[in-house]
Amino acid sequence: MHSYPPLNLRVTTPRLELAGATDDLLDRLAPLVREGKAMARPAPYDDPISLYEEDPDKRVAKWLRGIWRGRGKVDADFWRLYLVVLVDGAPVGMQDLMGDRFASFGTVTSFSWLSADLRGRGLGREMRQAVLHLAFDGLAAKEAESDAFADNLASNGVSRALGYEPNGTTWDTRQGEAGEIQRWRLTREAWLPRRRGDIGIEHLDETKATLDLP
Repeated sequence: MHSYPPLNLRVTTPRLELAGATDDLLDRLAPLVREGKAMARPAPYDDPISLYEEDPDKRVAKWLRGIWRGRGKVDADFWRLYLVVLVDGAPVGMQDLMGDRFASFGTVTSFSWLSADLRGRGLGREMRQAVLHLAFDGLAAKEAESDAFADNLASNGVSRALGYEPNGTTWDTRQGEAGEIQRWRLTREAWLPRRRGDIGIEHLDETKATLDLP
């Protein structure tokens, strides 16, 4: 057990687990970042992001520093839960959940990546279902937002399959080039008929207290 409650958070499904991103788990995940397994083509992330760093050692260092900074910034206006994805006990990616003025709007957004070795097996969808369960069932969110570049077929496909509705488009850059972003929105009412009964959450109350949530 860790003294900082979000590091004890666990969300479990029959196929995987989302676990608070402890330094031990990040160390075990770092080889995938170093090997470029968090990347995909076409490039999936907007600028700037450490995963675009070309030098492998700098990539890992920047990635870790970003997570450490994010873990320390928790207040009423913004928080981010960093969760490592475990499959059969092995770290294979990340699935984060963010709340921006959550107390006022009840809206969350998510960010994820999965090792290139495990894509195409439905794990991306399972990861998203797990974090949506945390958001709606655990934190009583009102809606979840997501966005992805228009040519990121995998991410957009997961959003569509899980009941998100298109919510307009915008533009962003990736590696200095402009790209169209597709936005998505899932309300609590649309999620409830899809709620799964086989997803569990551990150490939720302590985490909510840390985030100043009722």
